[in-house]
Amino acid sequence: MARITSDFFVSAYVRRRNDAGLFTAVVKRGAAEAGAIFVKVARLDGSADLYGPAPQVYLDDLAPAIAGGRVFERLLDAAPEPDIDARLRSERRFDEDCWIVETEDREGSADLDIVES
Repeated sequence: MARITSDFFVSAYVRRRNDAGLFTAVVKRGAAEAGAIFVKVARLDGSADLYGPAPQVYLDDLAPAIAGGRVFERLLDAAPEPDIDARLRSERRFDEDCWIVETEDREGSADLDIVES
């Protein structure tokens, strides 16, 4: 099963989160087909979580329905927002084709398929 495109995934994610009343926006558009996606979850208390693409090694043992989609790993947990923003600036310098999505949730819910590393 082929992985869905980045623009389709981000579009669906933003719509799903906004429909649930959780403000979500695309901060930076990336490559439509296969740009890496980073998601910042602002907890509205000055801290945030950061999720990025899970390394390919974690996808080998996943069910095809999950592996065909997008799978993430938590990169930073309840970190100060300036630290998250600095990491995202670094990611943008490294990969100009990446996507950056920001969402808000006081509970820190990301609504993503996450692997534990």
